[in-house]
Amino acid sequence: MTRSGEPAITTSIRRLDLPVQAERLQQLGTDFATLKNAISNLTAHPGSELLEQLTPKITQTHRLIGRTLERLAELGTSQYTAVPGSSASLAVLSSVVESASMAAASLASAIAANPLDTADEADHKARRSSAGPRQAGLLTEAARLVDLSVTGCHYVADGILRNLRAHPEHMPLLPRLTGAQYTALEKIGQGGTRVFRSLRGGRETVRAGDGSTIYAKPFAVLAETRLIRVPPRGTSLVLDVTVTAAGQLVLDMHKPARTPTSAPPKTMPPATAAAGHRR
Repeated sequence: MTRSGEPAITTSIRRLDLPVQAERLQQLGTDFATLKNAISNLTAHPGSELLEQLTPKITQTHRLIGRTLERLAELGTSQYTAVPGSSASLAVLSSVVESASMAAASLASAIAANPLDTADEADHKARRSSAGPRQAGLLTEAARLVDLSVTGCHYVADGILRNLRAHPEHMPLLPRLTGAQYTALEKIGQGGTRVFRSLRGGRETVRAGDGSTIYAKPFAVLAETRLIRVPPRGTSLVLDVTVTAAGQLVLDMHKPARTPTSAPPKTMPPATAAAGHRR
């Protein structure tokens, strides 16, 4: 009970796989980037065609907002809140919701300004003439706001891993690798690793970016422990392989100590600035 006599509100702490959450945020940022490019490629030609183009973009924006809210709700009620530095990341994730919502509003305003066909031809021409520049500005603003969402998602994804590295006491249990497995993971982390599948028999060969072969047994262990990301086989004969967030943590935490050479992490503007408020 609180002092006022009202029952206290308790929130259960979720135990999340934080590297997986970082992965999901990276994917969310990629999907926001795809939306941003689609909006940037639109041309403000007032009329029915623009309405048809904007309708799916607004729908997609709201879906991405919903996914961002899911990530915010899960992280905000999880063990991540006990990790020093998490509050800054959660504030940025909140600003992603704001900037994406403002982008959706800009797209909606472009629809509101869109003149559809009317019986009064003179009035229609006048409205089209004035609507074009306004709609072009609204589309540009929407793309800018979605781009802020891209930056925010990737910042929070990187922030989760950065916080865990800085405070190993909150680090999830990571697989222990043999020397051969670690060497394979390190090669994949350098980029350019691909799986080549033969047309006959489905035989696979894994080549690192430097052209060397990564053997099947260590590669299989890395895939089973989800330290690497291998696309579904499907019909593709060449598959790009990348390191997951968990795999990157293994590389960072299990590697022999070395002097940091990376630049300090970029800072994000406050939530209101990140959403692009203008005075």
